[in-house]
Amino acid sequence: MYTSHNASINSSLSACVSSLRDSTRLLDSTISILETGTQDFPRTTRAIQAVRAYELISEPELFSAQRELASEIGPEVEHLLRRVEMHLAKLERREKSLVSRSELQEGRIAQGQPRIEGKGRLKERMSVFATDERAARQERLRMLGNKRERLEHTLERLTLQMSHKERQVRMNINYGAR
Repeated sequence: MYTSHNASINSSLSACVSSLRDSTRLLDSTISILETGTQDFPRTTRAIQAVRAYELISEPELFSAQRELASEIGPEVEHLLRRVEMHLAKLERREKSLVSRSELQEGRIAQGQPRIEGKGRLKERMSVFATDERAARQERLRMLGNKRERLEHTLERLTLQMSHKERQVRMNINYGAR
């Protein structure tokens, strides 16, 4: 009877050991899940604290700061706009001047070279001079055309900058008025 009693205890203990092993595996698995779930916890806490810092400013204080910023930036933007307008006017005057010069040069070229009667040598020298002069005029016209293109590009860039600044000011003013 003693052996059957031992066998019964052994089998009971085996079942307990097996159940204990299953429990420890389950606990290990639970610990592993908890570790992966909480490993980002310190960063999350810092992020939440950072958000709280932003929540400390009230809306009226924010709008007041925006209005103050708009009042500080406004005069500078106005000054820049005036400068751009003056530069645009200057560029327009320069363009008109270049156009009139170009028309004058075209008129002179269209009239052709003066007819020179007389000795062939004088005529030949005058022809070389006229060719050189014509080449110089053409080079000057090419340079003026290049300069005009650069000025147009500058004008376009300044216009884009001006519209960008105006849009920023309108956004700041509109956002600050809320």
